[in-house]
Amino acid sequence: MKCRLGDLARVSSSKRIYAKEYTTSGIPFYRGKEIIELGSGHLVSNKLFISKDRFNQIRSKYDDVPEKDDVLITAVGTIGETYLVKSRDLPFYFKDGNLIKLSKWNRQIVLPEYMYYWLNSYTGKMAIKKITIGSTQQAITIRELSDIELDLPPIREQGKIAQRLSTLDFSIDNNKHINANLYEQIKTISNSHFSYFDFSDGHIPSNWHYTSLSDVAEITTGYSYTSRELHSSKTAMATIKNFERTGGFSDKGYKEIIPQKKLKDSKMARKFDILVAHTDLTQNADIIGNAEIILDTSIYSQLIYSMDLVRVRTKATNVSQFLLSLILQGDRLKKHCLGYVNGTTVLHLSKKALKEFYIPLPNDLHELDHISKFAKAAYMNIAINIQENSMLQEAKQTLLRKFF
Repeated sequence: MKCRLGDLARVSSSKRIYAKEYTTSGIPFYRGKEIIELGSGHLVSNKLFISKDRFNQIRSKYDDVPEKDDVLITAVGTIGETYLVKSRDLPFYFKDGNLIKLSKWNRQIVLPEYMYYWLNSYTGKMAIKKITIGSTQQAITIRELSDIELDLPPIREQGKIAQRLSTLDFSIDNNKHINANLYEQIKTISNSHFSYFDFSDGHIPSNWHYTSLSDVAEITTGYSYTSRELHSSKTAMATIKNFERTGGFSDKGYKEIIPQKKLKDSKMARKFDILVAHTDLTQNADIIGNAEIILDTSIYSQLIYSMDLVRVRTKATNVSQFLLSLILQGDRLKKHCLGYVNGTTVLHLSKKALKEFYIPLPNDLHELDHISKFAKAAYMNIAINIQENSMLQEAKQTLLRKFF
């Protein structure tokens, strides 16, 4: 059955919220960035809020706040990213213009879960691409989105399709939330154990000592490749240029490369290596100083890291790579690096920044071993979940191609 999207759901945005209305607590307020993070299984990195009074005013006057099974679509910049609202997300509100909401579904002929998967399929993404306007700042409009036409199967078949896909999504989502909680535990322990010392006056508790990062780890810069070395080929290796602002690496960060010369090991990255962001193009140092440990290399057998990153690899027997990563996940490294940023067009981290970063370590080897074992267990569990999700995502994409 051929239908217009606007006949299947209410296609709308939200009421205008001004920056002056933001509060430090209350009802979460999401823009496109936050919806993309939620859709990727990440925790929201920059929490904004509006007051409960303002939210309740909108709800009572306009009856237009997000509800379970609504679908939010990014409408500016990064186009067509979708998120199916879940009960645990509520309540929240969202930014007008940034996002378009599909709600008030005509459930006699369409299931919201089915539409969510259709929008995530190649067919759905191409339909959205066709209505995208703008060259400098791309966008989609409510009117054009409402006019998209699609063929709907019977409601019972929609249910079967949605059930098969949602089963995979449930497992993927569960793994992502487990990992998000593990990362939160890692950061909490890092901050509570390794981030509260102030070395400016040279004082430290008697049962702890501190050492420079360069004393316990090798710190090496990445490979400066040229555009002539970038190739799409089965024999190509992958280069990590940088990682996501929300954390972790993604396929979007990879560039396939065939080096013009044989590379030394110092320019290669392997599983459990730590990479620290050395460059930020945005002129606000958001990324600089962020440290990530490589937990998945299943896509490529060999990885090259670019000169925008610095590789940190332990050389101390009592400081494992997992413990080192846990230490660098805390807030102290980020704060330290902000004092070593230079550049006008592109911001860079000074070469001596990491060499002059000092880390505290307990003198009690049992305590050190206890923290190290926790770090290893946490990171290994995260790695297992990432690898499992890679297989589940592949199965999901196979089903999307089959059904749509």
